[in-house]
Amino acid sequence: MKVSLPLMFSVSALLAISSSAQTAPDWRDLADTMTGDWSMTGQVMGQQAHHKVHAEWMLNRQFLRIEESTVLDAPKTERRYDAVWFLGYDSISDRYVIHLLDGFGARFSETLGYGVRSGNQLQFVFEYPDGPFHTTFRWSPDSNKWEWLMEQKGKDGNWGQFADLFLARPKSP
Repeated sequence: MKVSLPLMFSVSALLAISSSAQTAPDWRDLADTMTGDWSMTGQVMGQQAHHKVHAEWMLNRQFLRIEESTVLDAPKTERRYDAVWFLGYDSISDRYVIHLLDGFGARFSETLGYGVRSGNQLQFVFEYPDGPFHTTFRWSPDSNKWEWLMEQKGKDGNWGQFADLFLARPKSP
């Protein structure tokens, strides 16, 4: 039986695509570790923060919805905060996309964050109207905790820490 060159190429290409699709890690594997309920503590702009976080998949597991809010028993001096993050992955551009909606309104929600994965962390860049902002989500499998580090570029051109927050599973009653 004589096999044509184009047919051989097509079969080889399909096998290669099929093989890589089976071995390529699912982008959701790291995001899966963020699902569920979390207690978040740390600092935002030098002030203590006490938040709760809930993350779950939605829209056919295309987006991880992350709800964040100040806990009810936080100190009265703590600034209240509410936000919803939508984390997804664009396989065409091979990058993560995150959309933040919060109580500060629509002006800053216009800007999407674009990110890449490096090991157990997702590093996002937001190009906000008042300057660039970095958010890094870092997973620590040994401690079963997440760190959210946020940095912004000041008017002087230097980067400074905006927030350093830690997510741990809430203690059982």
